[in-house]
Amino acid sequence: MGKLTVSMYVTLDGVMEEPSWTAAYWDDELAQFQLNQLYSNDALLLGRVTYDGFAATWPTAEDEHGFADRMNEIPKYVVSHTLKRTEWNARLINHDFVDEIKRLKKTGQRLLVYGSAELIDTLIEHDLVDELHLMTFPLLLGEGKKLFRDGVAPKAFKLLTSFSTDQGVLIANYAPER
Repeated sequence: MGKLTVSMYVTLDGVMEEPSWTAAYWDDELAQFQLNQLYSNDALLLGRVTYDGFAATWPTAEDEHGFADRMNEIPKYVVSHTLKRTEWNARLINHDFVDEIKRLKKTGQRLLVYGSAELIDTLIEHDLVDELHLMTFPLLLGEGKKLFRDGVAPKAFKLLTSFSTDQGVLIANYAPER
C-alpha cells in the first residue's frame, strides 16, 4: 500500500497561503528536511492553484542541492475540474479524484501534497492522508487563507516526530488516529 503525505508551511495563526514569509526563517535544517521529503516520494499531488504557481516557477529554477531538478522530474498529479490540460510532467485528474487517489495508493505510490488546502480537507475527510508534516513558523500574519477551513470534519492525530530548527521553525509529523 502506498502512502500519502501532506507537507505544509503554516504560521502560528494557521495561515498557509503565499509563503514568501518563510524566507526569513529558512536555514540548512529546513532545506535538508524538504529535500529528504521530496526525494522519498514518488509523485506530487497538487490542486490547480498550487500546480499553476509551481508550473510557472520551477521549470526555470536552479539550485545547488538538486531540489529544483527533483521538482521538475518528479511525476505530478493535478486535481482540477477546470484545467483542460497539463504540462510539466503532470497528469490531470478531473473525475472521481478520490477513487483515483485510492487507486494510486493501492499501486504502492508514495504521494506528496504541497499547498492545496481545499484538496487537503477532502483527503482528510476521506481518510486518505497517512502523514501530516507541518512546518510551523514563529510568526502571526493576522489574516490570510487558513490551512483548515471552518467546519472541517473532526479528526485526531498522533505525533510521530518533532524537532525545531535553529531559526525556530517547529517541524512536527503526525499520523491520523485510525
